[in-house]
Amino acid sequence: MGMLDAIPAAKRPAAQTALTAVLGAPPMDVAAVPGGASGAQLFCAEAGGRRALLRVEGVPSPLRFPDQYVSWQAASDAGIAPPLLYLDAPNGITVSAFVDQRPLRDYPGGPQGLARAVGALIHRLQATPLSPSFTPYPEIVALLFAHVRRTRVIADGLLDPHVKQLARIRTRTPWGTQVSAHNDLNPRNILFDGARLWLIDWEQAYCNDPLVDVAIALDNFAATPELEDILLRAALDETPDSTRLADIRALTRLYYAGVLLSAVATMPGPSQNDLSALTRGQFLAGAAASGTRDTLLALGRLFLASFLDGRPVPPLGAI
Repeated sequence: MGMLDAIPAAKRPAAQTALTAVLGAPPMDVAAVPGGASGAQLFCAEAGGRRALLRVEGVPSPLRFPDQYVSWQAASDAGIAPPLLYLDAPNGITVSAFVDQRPLRDYPGGPQGLARAVGALIHRLQATPLSPSFTPYPEIVALLFAHVRRTRVIADGLLDPHVKQLARIRTRTPWGTQVSAHNDLNPRNILFDGARLWLIDWEQAYCNDPLVDVAIALDNFAATPELEDILLRAALDETPDSTRLADIRALTRLYYAGVLLSAVATMPGPSQNDLSALTRGQFLAGAAASGTRDTLLALGRLFLASFLDGRPVPPLGAI
């Protein structure tokens, strides 16, 4: 099997061209790298003692922002994303600097240091030139939630309270100021190289309300009021309105409930007639069933409950 045989045949020449442009002529070693949830294929390529990350985009998701590479390039130029060394947007192929990862738990200063660094990363991103616009975030949340309801992965009627709550939030939460945003700032998309953080996976990046990235980061990196305060101070120049922040946190939780339950809907299994949810602590303690579908369902139900009552949710890196 050739080094790039895992890549769809139509994209192999473009992938080879990209690697040769960055690393020089073959021979080179190429090894698959585990990826996230985006569906892209990742490869670590090495030649002459130099390493780079080849990324080959998969079938575009309906949620994929069509100008993701504009945001990615701007973040690379600002030192927020790993340096982007080669871009072939028509073929969905990039080559970027390879980051040797360390666990986020090893970040200097512990959870406080990590919360501060994540907040600072958001602050830097929001200071970059405004990225292109896309469908307004509340509409994306509503469209994804409508899709979940159509799948009937949750029995008819059980999501009626969520429909009403979403309508209330959309009515009372104005969408005005926009900044460059990543929109999926979870632990799987932040790399620690032993010295600093890098933000990766820009498929959902477009300009958004300043509190969206903050809300997602709070749920993933600030499990206590102390950590929330640290992250907020590092990310924003002023203290946000607490009601508005709570509403946007609810929107982000409904969005991730939609992502999780959309995945469940593609797997064989019965419609759910019960929305009883574990607590954050129970989920992290392993109370969820071990099967992939059951685990996603348990997490989806928890995010649905949190949308209504604000209960804490586990970090998305927990699955």
